[in-house]
Amino acid sequence: MDFSIAGERISVNVPTWAALQARVAERLAQRQGFALATINLDHLVKLRASQVFRRAYAAQDFVVADGNPIVWMSRLAGRPVELIPGSDAILPLARLAAKHGVGVALVGSTEPVLAAAKSYLEREVRDLEVTLIIAPPMGFEPAGEAADAIFARLTSSGAGLCFVALGAPKQEIFAAAGRRKAPQIGFACIGAGLDFFAGTQRRAPGWARRFAVEWLWRASYSPRRLLPRYAKCLAILPGQMLRAMMMRFRSPQH
Repeated sequence: MDFSIAGERISVNVPTWAALQARVAERLAQRQGFALATINLDHLVKLRASQVFRRAYAAQDFVVADGNPIVWMSRLAGRPVELIPGSDAILPLARLAAKHGVGVALVGSTEPVLAAAKSYLEREVRDLEVTLIIAPPMGFEPAGEAADAIFARLTSSGAGLCFVALGAPKQEIFAAAGRRKAPQIGFACIGAGLDFFAGTQRRAPGWARRFAVEWLWRASYSPRRLLPRYAKCLAILPGQMLRAMMMRFRSPQH
């Protein structure tokens, strides 16, 4: 599934859970880094407005579909992909890291959240070692000197996988910079996933995720912050759906 944004092409290049685990396992086994982004409608809105964000996305090795609208578009385009939310990817990727003897680092959120998430992950994933947790201060620049200092600490820690919870677009910009500054580390952008583990944010219940109304459930708990964001997402949805349908007719899949 491809998106053309301001003349730049962004592709969901990892279509299934099986493909994601295979590609990450290969990188971890070879001690090679990567950057993983999870695209959704909010990202599409932000990508339209920011060239820096588009450049960061272009530097991602792996892009998966985080959001049912992306999955629906892929089906309309005749290029179906599976739903892979960043928060759902944390435990499977952590298990791969433990299997390959790779240490894990957590960057983002707050110190209490990271400490609680560290305890949760080490309890849930046998043989997993979280070697470093870093909560950057407010105003953190993901491609500045403070980021360089974090990359140095990550390298010294021996971590081979870093979960980045800075929110978009900071986490993708940080991961893109990390590919250059710490090329042996895999950077996985996972949004609020660590907050769910720590219990500081509630994830939508299973029924809301099953019926693709997780966004509505979240908006009911934080309307002032989320309703404007979701309004922008809904505004671009019809056009994106139409483009996906046109893609199917332009390039039939056999």
